[in-house]
Amino acid sequence: MSRVCDLTGKTSIGGNKVSFSNKKTKRKFNPNLKVKKFFIADEDRWITLKVSTSALRTINKKGISACLKEAKVNGLMK
Repeated sequence: MSRVCDLTGKTSIGGNKVSFSNKKTKRKFNPNLKVKKFFIADEDRWITLKVSTSALRTINKKGISACLKEAKVNGLMK
């Protein structure tokens, strides 16, 4: 299971874990992903997407149809 947002393309990034003594060790920052089902009224069907929580806020603002069209233009979806 890849940790990539279906709509925005967000993925894991690397960074440092910093201890109290200021030692740095490598760590990974994963995106906050949720698996959600959305109803597309235009096509009268349900789809399941793995989206980040920031993408959920965008879907609430613009609507799922507009977000899917934008993702297709950016090459993130087929």
